[in-house]
Amino acid sequence: MNERFMLRALELATLGRGSVSPNPMVGCVIEHEGRIIGEGWHQRYGDAHAERNAIRSLSQEGEILLPESTLYVTLEPCSHYGKQPPCADLLIEKRVKRVICCNDDPNPLVAGQGFSKLRAAGIEVETGLLAEQGRLLNARFFTFIEKQRPYIILKWAETADGYIAGEGGQPVQISGPLSQRLVHRWRADEDAIMVGTNTARTDNPRLNVRLVPGRNPTRIVIDKQLALAADLNLFDNTQPTLGYNFIKTETVGQTSYIQLSPDKPFLPQLLADLYERRIQSVLVEGGSTLLQSFIDAGLWDEMRVFRCPKLLGAGIKAPAIQGRLVSQEQIGDDTLLVCHP
Repeated sequence: MNERFMLRALELATLGRGSVSPNPMVGCVIEHEGRIIGEGWHQRYGDAHAERNAIRSLSQEGEILLPESTLYVTLEPCSHYGKQPPCADLLIEKRVKRVICCNDDPNPLVAGQGFSKLRAAGIEVETGLLAEQGRLLNARFFTFIEKQRPYIILKWAETADGYIAGEGGQPVQISGPLSQRLVHRWRADEDAIMVGTNTARTDNPRLNVRLVPGRNPTRIVIDKQLALAADLNLFDNTQPTLGYNFIKTETVGQTSYIQLSPDKPFLPQLLADLYERRIQSVLVEGGSTLLQSFIDAGLWDEMRVFRCPKLLGAGIKAPAIQGRLVSQEQIGDDTLLVCHP
């Protein structure tokens, strides 16, 4: 097994970020005698999978070499009919010699059946190459399947003296322009973006993607008593919006109101509904009360915190950063800290 080819497959897989959900990101490299003869990735949900695209990229000579070639793929080839026919069947049809894979697919529709098909057809199968990198690449997919909830990213910007907003919750621009562009990149990458009642009221955010090219996420707003004004940007029907409340279930244009029970824990109900809607990841942008509720419930997978040089002296305190620091980098004048539980 050669890690170099799998690293290339992992690199290719990232090209599908923001376009393939709720499918996983998958990359594929076809190698013959130490040379890459074909490669591909899953480009868009509903379109051809990575293995099929890699085979399509082959020259006529490459097609002839397939029975003597090794296919490196980041996730177990699918074995069932969905929006595309099974990739395992295609590899059997093309008589690929060997398949090397990062991770088994935890989806019950696959769950080892792809590998079983390949082995039954006489194709050599090896698994576990760069498995940790493969799980990290598809952390959203694995969390969604294994925990039956979306992958939760908590994001905020805080001043050097630990404030997330001004006195009375008044909005204050804390992070710099480079950080703001990066946040819009994140919005395009995730399925949904969430704010609480106070942030919706005081900031009147649009929660769309403006500073970079990309798709708009589904907007989620917590408004338990339906107290928010109807003319807020969140309710302009320019993108899908979910409003979780205790009052009603109703859809108006692209805005859906979803009633939850006041007698049960709120966040587990909300996440269960998002799971049913196949929303695989949520970027929680605040405010402080909503962020802290996820922290207190232990329902988060990643924290992304911009620590900025500005001083406020008073205002709304930011949540305490928790978990294990996995990266720290400078974004303009801001320091971006990323933590995992």
